Parts: sequence; structure tokens; C-alpha cells
Amino acid sequence: MKRCHLYAVAVCVALLTSAGLIVYAGAANKTSPEFREQFIRDFERTWLNTAPGDAMMLRILVESAGAKRGVEVGSASGYGAINMGIAFERTGGHLYTLEIDPRMVKQCRDNIAAMGLEDIVTCIEGDALKTLPTIEGPIDFVFIDAVKRDYFKYFKLLEPKLKPGAVVVADNVIRSERAMKDFLDYIQTSPDYDTVIIRASMEKNDGMSVSYKIR
Repeated sequence: MKRCHLYAVAVCVALLTSAGLIVYAGAANKTSPEFREQFIRDFERTWLNTAPGDAMMLRILVESAGAKRGVEVGSASGYGAINMGIAFERTGGHLYTLEIDPRMVKQCRDNIAAMGLEDIVTCIEGDALKTLPTIEGPIDFVFIDAVKRDYFKYFKLLEPKLKPGAVVVADNVIRSERAMKDFLDYIQTSPDYDTVIIRASMEKNDGMSVSYKIR
């Protein structure tokens, strides 16, 4: 009887250990470069998402700037956020991504969790014009990709929190130039910023503004 009891205990321990290893392996897999690259390749993007070339450019900008505290206005389902999240993980920073659509918020959070980036990327639900004031500075990286006519409003809420050396990227600045004219006029003429318009990918006939805060 005693031998049977010991055998049962041993089996339970083995099963628990096995389950623990499975959980551990699953958790480790989320952070492996191979898993993440495949997840990004298989990501079901829509027209709301950042193009792959643009997303990679954002990742490189975050990492090369050593950014520690970033804000994305307009998450959609999180394609840009997970790409930038990888960079913020490397810099030891954090990204706050803002989205107004509850369905998109859920998808974004699910994709962030699938990549094991829950501690690096926070998806905030609500109108960015109302949620941006709740985010504390200093901020050293910004990506704006939401309602085009409101770009300048988003920026003016963020500008007091931007530290010198901050990088500000705005999407769709070629095809939606007229809708965001106030933003572009300001960011391209202010002596506080160096700004360039670029095309990071050929997937869409559009571009981004990239600005560096001098002072």
C-alpha cells in the first residue's frame, strides 16, 4: 500500500513538472525571435494597419534613438505596436498605444499578449483627445496615425511633454496633406524641430513625416 502511495505521488510530481515545462516552453516561445518573426509575417493586416516597411522603420527609429517612453495615437489591431514593442523591449522602455474602437482594442491587446509584450506595451481605450492628457511625460517617441484632421490637436497635447531629442513620426502625410495642413505647417517651420518627409515602403503611395525635437 505504501509503495502504491509513493508511486502515485511520483506520477503526480512528474505530471506537474511536465505541465510546468509546457507552460514555460509556451511562455519562452512568445519571446523567441523565430516565433515573433513568424507571428508578424502571418499577421492579418487591414488597411488600418501600418505597412511592414513602415513598421520596421518605426522599430529601427525607436531602437536607434534609445527611446524609453513612447506614445502611439491609433493602434488599430496592433501591428505597429508589436513592432515598436520589440524595440522598446530592447531599450528597456514602454509604449502606450491609444485606440478608440473597443473591438480594435481587444484585438490589439490579444496580439500584444500573443507576443509576450504585456509588460512593454499598454493599449489604452478611448478618444485620444481625452486619454492623451492622462499620459505623463517626459516622452521621447511619438507615432501619430489616427484621425488626420486632428493631428495638430494630438501633437499640441503631447508637445509640452516631449523631451529634447524626441522623435515624432506622423503617417499619411502625402495623401492626407490637406487634412493635416496645420500640423505640417507647424512641424516643418518651427525652429524647434528638424523635419523630413519620407517613404519607408512601396506598399502604399504615401509617406511619413519624421521630426527631431532640437530644444
